[in-house]
Amino acid sequence: MNKVIFSVGFLLLLCCNSAWADFNYPGTGTISYPTGAEKPFKFGFNWQQADEQFTIGSKTYSMALPESYSIAITLAKDDQQVWVQEFNNGFFEGFIWQIGEHTIKLEKRQFKEPVKGNYVISLDNKDYFFARNNISIIIKFNPDGNGIDNIAIDGVTKDMGTKQ
Repeated sequence: MNKVIFSVGFLLLLCCNSAWADFNYPGTGTISYPTGAEKPFKFGFNWQQADEQFTIGSKTYSMALPESYSIAITLAKDDQQVWVQEFNNGFFEGFIWQIGEHTIKLEKRQFKEPVKGNYVISLDNKDYFFARNNISIIIKFNPDGNGIDNIAIDGVTKDMGTKQ
């Protein structure tokens, strides 16, 4: 009888919404400097619904799950480097960041026509170009607490095949 009660309780726990409403995206990446040096970084998200604990990078907050989180990328005045507060304390040249199933890569390339800073930012192998000096990576979370719904980049233009 105890095995039956345990089995039923276990099945109910599996079906319970809160059992599926937690997620953990550690987020790993590498930043690169103009010198060619590289430095690994970690920046991700963790949600624990039962405790209403949301972790952004290395800091945990008691709060409801936010709708989204934005990461600002600021192009230096000379267009040669960028700054991302969440990834590094100072300017650097580029990065690659894996968050969940998504890969975001910022790198310099040479193009036939000039582009802002010679930068291209790729989201899951789709290339975009800076339309202004400040762009944002917007991570939208599933309202049910089941992880990342989607990632978008604001402040960019699409590669229409004219820049390569």
